[in-house]
Amino acid sequence: MALTASTTRTPSAARRRDADGMAVASFVLGLIGLLLFNAVFGPCAIILGALAIARQTQRRGRALLGLALGVADVALLITLVTLDNSVFWQFG
Repeated sequence: MALTASTTRTPSAARRRDADGMAVASFVLGLIGLLLFNAVFGPCAIILGALAIARQTQRRGRALLGLALGVADVALLITLVTLDNSVFWQFG
């Protein structure tokens, strides 16, 4: 059985690919967290963004944006709890 390039990946390449996925997930969770479940998605976005940066992702900008959106989610949560005594948006 011959080894192909896909089966002989180095651990660092797989780790970097995982970090790229974490960067994208951080961005998506941070974006969704602005509208829904910011108490859950905000901290998840922060953790995934920090892990992606620590693992030297190729998508550093997306990881930083996910990190910033996660911080914005947490800030929004704190603001809503402080002003409204709730964790939900209320339209109307």
